[in-house]
Amino acid sequence: MSIFTSKTRLFITLFFVAFFHLSFAQEVVWLDENHNQTTESNGIYYRPITKKIRGGYFNINDYYKSGSLYRTGKAASMTVNKEMFKGFVTYFYKDESLSKEEKYKNGLLDGPYREYYPTGELKVDGVYHKGIKDRVWKIYYKTGKIKTKGKYRNGEKVGEWTTFYRDVYYPYND
Repeated sequence: MSIFTSKTRLFITLFFVAFFHLSFAQEVVWLDENHNQTTESNGIYYRPITKKIRGGYFNINDYYKSGSLYRTGKAASMTVNKEMFKGFVTYFYKDESLSKEEKYKNGLLDGPYREYYPTGELKVDGVYHKGIKDRVWKIYYKTGKIKTKGKYRNGEKVGEWTTFYRDVYYPYND
């Protein structure tokens, strides 16, 4: 014979379920397509709130509603649109294939920048310096051949930009 009544067992069970759910449930922030904070019903992505890691940075992992990883990187803040990313930030398509890679320094794009087609081929290859496009940028066809190539200086196109059409090339200046 049990010392607990069925109502007592039910109450204890519900208490422990609620306690563990609240203890292990993680707070999340919902984001819209522009990475602005929004409600769950309007959200496209979500971000679990995490604690700072060694070095005073946060590991930021944003997810699609489906649960697949959308973006990952380190930042000085968890505040939406004030993250101050540091180092590489990597983006993924919904199928978890690589979408783009960016490098940050002091919260600004600073270093290599690469975008990929959903099938994995390189789409864009360039460099940022203090948040501004700089040096040689290349845009590729899915075949891997260069579509457009040119230079940026202080965010402005400079010199000759070349566009390659299939197997023929045609230079033009912007």
